[in-house]
Amino acid sequence: MTAISRGSPWPLAGRLFGAVVVTNYLYRPLFPKILAALEPGGVLIYETFALGNERFGKPRNPDHLLAAGELLEAVRGSLKVIAYEDLERPPPKRARIQRICAVSADP
Repeated sequence: MTAISRGSPWPLAGRLFGAVVVTNYLYRPLFPKILAALEPGGVLIYETFALGNERFGKPRNPDHLLAAGELLEAVRGSLKVIAYEDLERPPPKRARIQRICAVSADP
């Protein structure tokens, strides 16, 4: 597992992975690099907060919240979407989230 922080150089350049999992993190400039890190047939699982989450707590900053359909747009033309949800998570940890599972094309 590799943690990526903002402003750091991309440590995974040139490496491919069978799966990439991202949770509760949004830094839009990394979308292309994340997609490029998937090997053919590789799976992306991504879940993070969406606009509307500010009603329930942090994050509240729109820079850290996905717009409606943003995850779908991020993978459009690159990956095949297997599942996508844009929903409000119920109590006890209410949140507004988007999640996607998508697969890169086989060679």
